[in-house]
Amino acid sequence: MLNTLLPILLFAALGLAVLGAVRRAAMWRQGRAAKVDLLGGLLAMPKRYMVDLHHVVARDKYIANTHVATAGGAVLSVVLALLVHGFGLHNRILGYALLLATTLMFVGALFVFARRLNPPSRLSKGPWMRLPKSLLVFSASFFIATLPVAGILPEDFGGWVLAVVLGIGVLWGVSELFFGMTWGGPMKHAFAGALHLAWHRRAERFGGGRSTGLKPLDLDDPKAPLGVEKPRDFTWNQLLGFDACVQCGKCEAACPAFAAGQPLNPKKLIQDMVVGLAGGTDAKFAGSPYPGKAIGEHSGNPHQPIVNGLVDADTLWSCTTCRACVEECPMMIEHVDAIVDMRRHLTLEKGATPNKGAEVLDNLIATDNPGGFNPGGRMNWAADLNLSLLADVKTVDVLFWVGDGAFDMRNQRTLRSFVKVLKAAKVNFAVLGLEERDSGDVARRLGDEATFQVLAKRNIQTLGQYRFKRIVTCDPHSFHVLKNEYGALGGNYEVLHHSTFMAELVSAGQLNLSAHKGGSVTYHDPCYLGRYNGEYQAPRDVLKALGIEVKEMQRSGFRSRCCGGGGGAPITDIPGKQRIPDMRMDDIRETRAEVVAVGCPQCTAMLEGVVEPRPLIKDIAELVADALIDEAAPNKPAAAKREPAEVH
Repeated sequence: MLNTLLPILLFAALGLAVLGAVRRAAMWRQGRAAKVDLLGGLLAMPKRYMVDLHHVVARDKYIANTHVATAGGAVLSVVLALLVHGFGLHNRILGYALLLATTLMFVGALFVFARRLNPPSRLSKGPWMRLPKSLLVFSASFFIATLPVAGILPEDFGGWVLAVVLGIGVLWGVSELFFGMTWGGPMKHAFAGALHLAWHRRAERFGGGRSTGLKPLDLDDPKAPLGVEKPRDFTWNQLLGFDACVQCGKCEAACPAFAAGQPLNPKKLIQDMVVGLAGGTDAKFAGSPYPGKAIGEHSGNPHQPIVNGLVDADTLWSCTTCRACVEECPMMIEHVDAIVDMRRHLTLEKGATPNKGAEVLDNLIATDNPGGFNPGGRMNWAADLNLSLLADVKTVDVLFWVGDGAFDMRNQRTLRSFVKVLKAAKVNFAVLGLEERDSGDVARRLGDEATFQVLAKRNIQTLGQYRFKRIVTCDPHSFHVLKNEYGALGGNYEVLHHSTFMAELVSAGQLNLSAHKGGSVTYHDPCYLGRYNGEYQAPRDVLKALGIEVKEMQRSGFRSRCCGGGGGAPITDIPGKQRIPDMRMDDIRETRAEVVAVGCPQCTAMLEGVVEPRPLIKDIAELVADALIDEAAPNKPAAAKREPAEVH
């Protein structure tokens, strides 16, 4: 009886899965066109799954080993079950192989079941609670059904009663694994996830690469949408990526806005996009809601506006673009891209940038700086420093990109300290002076792509007049934009953060430093230096050169908590239950450090905005400048000479 029943169940479920796959692909294809390497992506997918995806999953050893056992066992079990019970290849070796595969799957599913007995709050409940039971039933049913094939039990073992029981178990299991994989359910992530890895919109992320720069809008194409208004305005592979979400909640646990009680949960945001893809409401969402917002009040479909349908605008404006969600996502979903795409529509089409957003954007257009300061005062901070202007010298080793910290009295101390370091190391450098404009970072994160491109093109035109080897800046936001986003507009430069450059100077013996004489030090990793650009070591190397043993925070490195200053968050100022910089200061206080070393003007401003008593906030450049020994000290190595080269 089993020999008749099992092939019917297997191939019926497989046929329905194929129909579901066609239907699901049609849903994704509602999105805009995207250039992908279809065949190449499919061929690369196994490596991306086994290496890149598991590189992220492996951060949690428990779930990583569990996933290897469960997923690996499931794939092997399905293939072997089709051969043995579908096509009737009752070979003893294949039988034993299927027994081993189902055993591996069963053991993995037991650990999944244990995890779900008391799941952490970040995990979605609902249908996900039945998944381990379905996996256990599938593996147990096929294990028992395969015992006669392996010759361990006789062919007629158990009779029709066992055949019916096993048939029910197989029906339950294959419904979850086959039917549910393409029609909807927890296993949907396996099908969509595999194809998402194959046709990811940022293929550069695989194989150890980085890809964090926002993709530009084609403002010259009148048919191109200005951002995303409706789900169908996303590219089709973005929609595919949303569908791949496994609802593990690692993004939720990492999100500073969610922790602060602002109305953003990146996991629910992605699931809301899935609702918009298929049409419906969020009533069945079984995870944490947006703080302060009830579940079941939002709905939409591919053709309806997202804002005030699927999500509220303040959800989008709560994001600091810190990229912690993207860094933690095992499915490598691009949450920040989606949020900025939706912001672009609100800003460019609706003019609906909240709070001081519109004022800042107007300032950028009128004065080339977000504060609306007189552009003629950009170099007032350096009036007594006798800095070389690039317009005068034309050719230089290092262009020091000052940034809009030039208008902030607190950040001027950092700039002056770094100039002191550059001069002590006898670096051949110059500044643009009044020719420098805002890098465009704030405009772009607020969704004003048009203002960003105007600023960027003007800066690129200015830089094209001169010859220099490298650009160095104290601002990770300017660093990121110049390094990773100007290239799409024709500006390709070698750009360094000042901590990286100072680490080079220390390594080359160009700085004569004494030991740090202040109190104990912890270091706060800026998001746009760390998660965006992978620079974690250079700042620590500089601090080590000062004789500082960094008292690391629990959330440091790629898991550093955002200061709350990125993505225009201080400008849009969406309220929550607490402030993000206050939470970060709590992290700092746990180390009992007396000084916080920082490497970003935004981080300095946000952390110094925390009510005292609190540790002293000092930029790394300030710490290095304080430790400089007089140039006349003996045995100081000579500065290495560099020949300038033109940068195009």
